[in-house]
Amino acid sequence: MNYLKKNLKNLKKKIMIKKKLQKNAKKIDRFLINFLKKQNFSSLVKPMKYGAIAGGKKIRSTIILDAGKMFNISEKKLLNICAAVECIHSYSLIHDDLPCMDNDAIRRGKPATHIKFGEASAVLAGSSLLTLAFEIIADKKYSIHPKMKNEITRSLARCSGHTGIAGGQELDLKFENKKKNINQIINMQKKKTGMLFNFCLYAAGIVANKKKNEKSFLGNLGEEIGLLFQLTDDFLDTKGSSKLVGKPIKKDKKKGKSTLINLMGEEKAYLYAKNLKRKILRKLKKHGKKANELINTIEFILERKF
Repeated sequence: MNYLKKNLKNLKKKIMIKKKLQKNAKKIDRFLINFLKKQNFSSLVKPMKYGAIAGGKKIRSTIILDAGKMFNISEKKLLNICAAVECIHSYSLIHDDLPCMDNDAIRRGKPATHIKFGEASAVLAGSSLLTLAFEIIADKKYSIHPKMKNEITRSLARCSGHTGIAGGQELDLKFENKKKNINQIINMQKKKTGMLFNFCLYAAGIVANKKKNEKSFLGNLGEEIGLLFQLTDDFLDTKGSSKLVGKPIKKDKKKGKSTLINLMGEEKAYLYAKNLKRKILRKLKKHGKKANELINTIEFILERKF
């Protein structure tokens, strides 16, 4: 009986988290559609929308909104940050899929942007999403303190370029078919994936007007959540469903990617991920029930099927 109750409780949690992700994704998509309305004169808007809107879990946005609940921040103060993060994430995916990088033809269950619109348009659309992110933060309608805007802008720039996503992608490509140790792989994955998650919690700390040490704590926590997310992505590539994931699977091994799974095997990598999740949840204990939404999202990250 207890086993059935536990299973039912877990099922309810999964349904709730999926509904939350869908609800948040709609909000961010609506925000981006409205923001881009005044820019429809550019022919790049179509591939930009294709790459960023109506697809993906928008899990980074959910992390930001969950942190907002933890700190009693109104959603209105966070939507610009969410939209900016999704622009950065989408730019990185568009560029990652290019033939000169990971050469992937499918993304989010549909043709990759360069397949749909051509390589040149994909490069330009990705670059435009990168710059759009900062336009969204700088928007005069986004009414937070100018000092907060400046800090958010600096932090987002640091996470998006050579010290973050772009630097991580370069290492990912350079590490192909090479033997790398655990620290090198974790460093690469923290840059490629972890840094943007770092920003998600760090930015919430900025808007919540937290002190420097608390913002650093949040950033590091976000980085660990990002690493957990990347580990799950690697598991899904190994044994997930391409229909659910929305892209071909078993690519990492074929390309000789440096992942913790390829280094230590599935069993040890999963144990590492479970221990990492426990570590993250322990750090959130001090926030009590206010952290429940964020905790539920973290639980979902490791067990997700898409």
